Amino acid sequence: MPSSVINKPISSGDLRQGFAAFPTGVTVITGLDATQAPIGITISSFNTVSLNPPLVLWSIAKQSPLAAAFSVGAQHIIHVLNHAQEDLAITFAKRRTGQFATVNHLLNASGIPFLQGCAAHFECETVAVYPGGDHLIIVAQIHDLAHDPAKAPLLFHRSELSGIKHVAKE
Repeated sequence: MPSSVINKPISSGDLRQGFAAFPTGVTVITGLDATQAPIGITISSFNTVSLNPPLVLWSIAKQSPLAAAFSVGAQHIIHVLNHAQEDLAITFAKRRTGQFATVNHLLNASGIPFLQGCAAHFECETVAVYPGGDHLIIVAQIHDLAHDPAKAPLLFHRSELSGIKHVAKE
């Protein structure tokens, strides 16, 4: 694949196709809106930042009606979906009422929905929000976590969901 040093405009379609070449894990982030109602959103823009303090980052579209729910100080849970949880990714990919009605979940001590059966989860608090083009970059400190090494992750690659079918060795 030849590379060019000539500057030319990059179309959003070309950019999306380029990004699609990089497989990412799939997460669902749950929290509470301003009325303390449960909310959830599917995100594939999740990264580690720091071990000390334990920080992660993820991003959300500026125009998302859920963006305000993740401001500084907001509590939320990042759920790393396992390879068999495509239905959860799809359920939370579009904003609609009643998302939690058919989803197996509990509420943590803060009342935030906790999705069961995930490969990992991180209970977090937003510590910073930065502008990033048409998105907001959320930096969150991890306060608690759990993971299941027997559960392989769900991946997003080439605009499709797929899972790694092998089970991690202990």
